[in-house]
Amino acid sequence: MVVCRALGMFSLILAGLTAVPLVVSLLFGEWNLSLRYLAVIAFFLAAYGGARRLRVSLRGIQVNEVFVVVALLFALVPLVMTYPMSSAGMGFMDAYFEALSGATTTGLSTLSTVEGLPETFLFARAWMQWYGGLGIVILSLALLVGSGGAAKRLAAAENVEDDLFGGTKTYARRVLSIYLAITLAGLVLVVACGARPFQGLLLVLAGVSTGGFAPLDASLGGYSFLVRLAVVFVCLAGSMDLIMYAPPYRRTKARRFAYMEAFALLLLILLAVLAMTACLRFAEGWGWSQSLGNGLIMGLSAQSTAGFASVDLSTVSPVTKAVLLPAMFVGGGSGSTAGGVKILRILLFMGLLQTFFARLNMPSRAVRPPRIRDLRLRPESIQNALLLILLYSSLLFLSWAAFLAYGLPPLDSLFDVVSALGTVGLSAGVVKPGLPDPLKLILCLDMLMGRVEIIPVLLLFHPATWFARRART
Repeated sequence: MVVCRALGMFSLILAGLTAVPLVVSLLFGEWNLSLRYLAVIAFFLAAYGGARRLRVSLRGIQVNEVFVVVALLFALVPLVMTYPMSSAGMGFMDAYFEALSGATTTGLSTLSTVEGLPETFLFARAWMQWYGGLGIVILSLALLVGSGGAAKRLAAAENVEDDLFGGTKTYARRVLSIYLAITLAGLVLVVACGARPFQGLLLVLAGVSTGGFAPLDASLGGYSFLVRLAVVFVCLAGSMDLIMYAPPYRRTKARRFAYMEAFALLLLILLAVLAMTACLRFAEGWGWSQSLGNGLIMGLSAQSTAGFASVDLSTVSPVTKAVLLPAMFVGGGSGSTAGGVKILRILLFMGLLQTFFARLNMPSRAVRPPRIRDLRLRPESIQNALLLILLYSSLLFLSWAAFLAYGLPPLDSLFDVVSALGTVGLSAGVVKPGLPDPLKLILCLDMLMGRVEIIPVLLLFHPATWFARRART
């Protein structure tokens, strides 16, 4: 009942978000889509009305219930959005794949072409990435949910550091303000660089969310170098921890970790750009200027998990594809819109590894707690990081095994699985209209678990989540 109440309360926000593509469809005179979005809005409003009738308080919501709510939001919202998405002539499976790819900010698509599709359809894909990147939970905290225990638990599901700004709701509103500011500044920049306003809007919505849905089949390859550069810098802004863009009320360890992550992200981007440039120059035989320009776009897009492409990866050599795999696996900052295992978890692992080697050279009675530089690490933080990395890697190899069982190319399959699980969106050519439905379902699960970070989805299938007695509050 608590889960139903929470989902129903979120439905009011979802109805408001759905009203935006409805307005776009009216502006373009695409009446069929207008009717479909009206039906979706009516559904969400009905769900909200039903939730208000439930005599259940959210103040006592448990952590496992919060995780379940978040997982269900990212699984069920695309299911509802399948109805308007199917207007593009897709079957149910492809429409759900497209909607889930949007909500999880992945950007993979089974469409053979997006050029010539309704403007509202293209906008809706990018719009879903925009509010999926912000996080439906964060948006709801900012606009709807009050302060208190429920808000703090909901915030925990989105890794909110509520002590940074004096309250969970205050933090959420600041994040929303930062997100809007990056979006508006990015739109001005992209249009100033030569993009048409509507296409520039689509690129920025998908860019700041590190989503990667583009309105052209060639992705960023269909735009000038200046537009490409502007878009990937918008992606870079979205892939950094958003708490860095606003001054907190006091200095915290979390903020210092954010700066450390930002420095590591820039270093990893540099390495990815150099590796990609070298591959394009020596493995593909491109000229230096062409290699550097495309290496910059592809390296930054892969590391930020934005998924925009300026190179057709299905035509390049295996080594060129392989150099992007580590970047997509690691991803961006922990408080950002980026996917991957997140840089902070890699830093925690490196801190633990450094401590292990240091202790080998110390006296047996010496005490050397794990730390990164001068920041001590809590045991539970290390445990959680290692658990997520293990689960992430296990899911990756299980999904890859399914693709191998279907006889698909090993490297291309691994590339697209890493892309789905990291919510990147780059493809080596495996994801296409003819992909078998069971493999599409596996990629859907990968995108969902990559977005909500596995644990919430596992809780959905854990019997104790549904049948155990709730703790007293």
